[in-house]
Amino acid sequence: MLEDFNLLISTSRGNEREACSEIWYLLSELGDRAATVDRTPVIGLVVAKTKLDPFGVVQGLRAMLRERPEEFRYALKITPIEKVVSTDLNEIKKVASELSIRIREDEKFRVTVEKRHTDLSMEDIIEAVAAEVNRAVDLENPDKILLIEVMGRLTGISVIKPADILAIVKEKWALT
Repeated sequence: MLEDFNLLISTSRGNEREACSEIWYLLSELGDRAATVDRTPVIGLVVAKTKLDPFGVVQGLRAMLRERPEEFRYALKITPIEKVVSTDLNEIKKVASELSIRIREDEKFRVTVEKRHTDLSMEDIIEAVAAEVNRAVDLENPDKILLIEVMGRLTGISVIKPADILAIVKEKWALT
């Protein structure tokens, strides 16, 4: 598995190989023919490393989805990842603290944890990370999400707006 990825892609069980090919093709369409895409130990998850800005990739893919929805057959959701660290509570806390400076004082946030193949508890992760961010919390309608994606020994972390995630099925549905 790639250890330095900046995109996390979900697909349905058994379609990981096809999702890798699809994402590689889509990234090359956006201008990165040297992107690397790989399966993970987690069923239904694929990661990619692109030289392009991962937030810009999501916007570019969203535009492509509107024009050519038939190009998206296997990828279900695409999320930008800013930093990848070892799955260690202190490392996660440190990077979350560094990235949280992008949450302005007037913005509300929430911590979202997706954990797979780890003994760390969701509550421990949320408590450790939230303690580093001195901002108002809004669980229902946050301005920013401090996203913690745990996949075994690696954890991807991002500070994103809800619109920074490309939910392909939902957005395809909205097109019809």
